[in-house]
Amino acid sequence: MDVQALYALRDVAGVPTHPVVFLILGVVTWALHIAAVQVMLGASALTLWGALSQDTQRRRLAQSMLPVSKFMLSLAVFLGVAPLLFVQVIYDPFWYTSNVLSAWWVIGFIIILTVAALLNMFFYNQNHDLGKTRKTVCPGSLLMSIALLLVVGFIMHVLTYQMLLPEQWMSWYAPNGHIDASGQTLHAYSLSRFLFFISLSAPVVGAVLVGYQRYYRPRLDDETANMTAEYLDWVGQLGMKLITFGGVVSVGFGAWWMLSLPENMTFFAGSIWMWISLVSMLLFVAFAQWVRGKMNTGWAYAVLPVGALLLIILAIAKEALRWGILYGVHGYDAMDYTINMDWYSTIMFFVTFLVIGGLVMTYITLVAWHAGQTNGVYTPTEGITKIGRYALWSIVLFMVQFFGIGFYVWLR
Repeated sequence: MDVQALYALRDVAGVPTHPVVFLILGVVTWALHIAAVQVMLGASALTLWGALSQDTQRRRLAQSMLPVSKFMLSLAVFLGVAPLLFVQVIYDPFWYTSNVLSAWWVIGFIIILTVAALLNMFFYNQNHDLGKTRKTVCPGSLLMSIALLLVVGFIMHVLTYQMLLPEQWMSWYAPNGHIDASGQTLHAYSLSRFLFFISLSAPVVGAVLVGYQRYYRPRLDDETANMTAEYLDWVGQLGMKLITFGGVVSVGFGAWWMLSLPENMTFFAGSIWMWISLVSMLLFVAFAQWVRGKMNTGWAYAVLPVGALLLIILAIAKEALRWGILYGVHGYDAMDYTINMDWYSTIMFFVTFLVIGGLVMTYITLVAWHAGQTNGVYTPTEGITKIGRYALWSIVLFMVQFFGIGFYVWLR
């Protein structure tokens, strides 16, 4: 497609700050989103695996993973908004065209996601005591929820993949010269690419389990925690197996993806980012194996942040592929987007994200961490309580300025 036609599809209002800011934020927020997705899928699969078993340890793990699954589903939806916003700002000619070509599925995405979340919530509400009973109520609801979530993920994969193929847009919109404006077709996908990112849920949730077994070690004597050394040892070994096996499977799907790249994407198969990604995945698995003999030490916690670093590297590589296609193949340069600087919205975004979000997440993380490490009732220290107060006041101040600015503009 002529690059001038792509430029003509841009938003004439331009962007409120330099495009590189949106590019970086898109990578960071997508990494956070995909991490939540992979933990959610892994935790859901472990919950279903345990719920369908009579084994005591599996059911105990299922009871622990069930609230993780529910929480991560909410977090994945919440975090999924940001990368979509950043993509549509600097890649709007591609993103909106892809959405219009498959509009029926874009709308269906919301409906399917809602049903999947409701099914997950139904299973959660019916099965609070998986570890204490041998009966599982309606496991099919969780199975259907996982299946629908995979459908939702596949829809998003297709929309993202279609935007990389502008040379095929006209043939999809008017096949054989006949216009098809129904938006009912998913036109292009890469099964290997989709399975690669889905398969990463195995090593990611494995890293969660390694940290989980270390986290509860201090509470082996606490009857309310219902933890035993035998159970935690089993969880740790299961986590290591998921990291090893899942890592090998992910590398296999990644190799399939590279070998099946279409002609205009083959440049990526031998690129530096492909090799960095491969080496990073292998190093992650190797690091986890090194930690295997140190499961009762603080090194067990390090597996998860190392895995998070891997996801950031993969997010950068994914963006490098997109940039290489849209700029290198089609000549579209997102960096020359017209800038109409809006200092207020830019500053407020970073203040909200870093200051308010930082205070709130710091408080929640500290309370959750210390509560899980404490036998009996946990009482926050004065220092942690102060952080909570600062977080609360930061939210109040944000709301005051938000409505204040709104009324000021309205009354002018």
